[in-house]
Amino acid sequence: MATSPPYPTPPGGAPRHAHWWQRPWVRYGALITLLALSGLVILALVREQTGTQGFLVGLGLAVLPVPLLVAAFRWLDRVEPGPWRNLLFSFAWGACAAALMAIVANSFATRWIATATADPTGADTLGSTVIAPVVEESAKAAAVLLVFLFRRRDFTGILDGVVIAGVTATGFAFTENILYLGTAFGTDQLTGDSGIASVTAATFFVRVVMSPFAHPLFTVLTGIGFGIAALSADRQRARRVLLPLGGLLLAMGVHALWNGSSALGQYGFLAVYAAFMVPVFGLLTWLAVWTRQRELRTVRAELPAYVAAGWIDAAEPFALGSMRARRVARQYARRHGGKAAARSVAAYEAYATSLAFLRHRGRIGRAGTDFITRERELLLELWHRRSAARPALEHAARVTAPRVPVAAAPWAGYGAYGGYSGYGHPPYGQPPYGQPPYGYPYTTYDPDAHRS
Repeated sequence: MATSPPYPTPPGGAPRHAHWWQRPWVRYGALITLLALSGLVILALVREQTGTQGFLVGLGLAVLPVPLLVAAFRWLDRVEPGPWRNLLFSFAWGACAAALMAIVANSFATRWIATATADPTGADTLGSTVIAPVVEESAKAAAVLLVFLFRRRDFTGILDGVVIAGVTATGFAFTENILYLGTAFGTDQLTGDSGIASVTAATFFVRVVMSPFAHPLFTVLTGIGFGIAALSADRQRARRVLLPLGGLLLAMGVHALWNGSSALGQYGFLAVYAAFMVPVFGLLTWLAVWTRQRELRTVRAELPAYVAAGWIDAAEPFALGSMRARRVARQYARRHGGKAAARSVAAYEAYATSLAFLRHRGRIGRAGTDFITRERELLLELWHRRSAARPALEHAARVTAPRVPVAAAPWAGYGAYGGYSGYGHPPYGQPPYGQPPYGYPYTTYDPDAHRS
């Protein structure tokens, strides 16, 4: 996810001609109010069903897998780390808004079916296997859609969709686990069961130990659809609609299969878990890691053009294309310049990654019409942080590079990266200290190219 500078805004904030609902503080205020109200309502509903004691027990148990899941998704996002506000919004939406929509819609639909068919048992089964997957996956997908539409600069590929969808589903599962674990604890209070033989222990084992990844796995399929759509050109409207919709339908189908397995008995559940859920989880994990490595290769392939233009040093594409070298650079900056220098290096790494991805999209004809403006913004962000980042990245490149002669170093020849020239500017070369270069690497970007 890109941690990117905003578009330039006129002095004084939003344009004067903007309507009041287009102002950022109005939108943020409305969103925060919506999530806060949803949180209060869902808190009251869950507490009503579980009781205060059951709610506290459920909360204490349900929170256990949350840090691990969020850390896993954040680890995937380390190549181009996105802003925390997107993750906080996603988690809050899943835990509050999506959970509230699911509880209300599922209850209403199940009661309506039970009344219409006079078959409460059949209504519960239909609600679990059909209604719940449709309602819950749609509610969670709304968060991915909102980030895709309104935080477009932070949503540039598959990993962004995976992370936003996964964190949203983690929040949803957190609230759902409070409800299930709190209800199980209430049942144990009535029956007097405790310990391993209790309903609470069984529920904890199934939902937190065996399948903490279930909800994230379902919704990640939707996120992948949005992520592939983000890689498509703006003019490919059918693809940008059908891919997210296909991911959502696939998420609903897998969710329905998972819920339906509980009706097959103990062995049916284990069969679906072993034969389907575990392989799918492994496949999606492999896809996420492979995508991360592909992004690092893109960084190494695209940034040498900016070495030739004088914007970055020769060793930086190699260092920025290695997670180990990035970590070494931040540690070096912290030792020699403190926390502020380490934060500056981390920001430099994020902006450089966004720049590489932007150039890659422009080269294949999938960047927006603001390509040149955006490139300039990112380059200037790098230039402002070069004093802290360049020594750290150069040190990291030396430490992590293979032990070969200098002439055979991975970045040898980057300074003479052939085939690139500026847009009518003087020759490149090292500019005077304190002044950014005048030129840009040539990018064959035509907004009308690659028309589908």
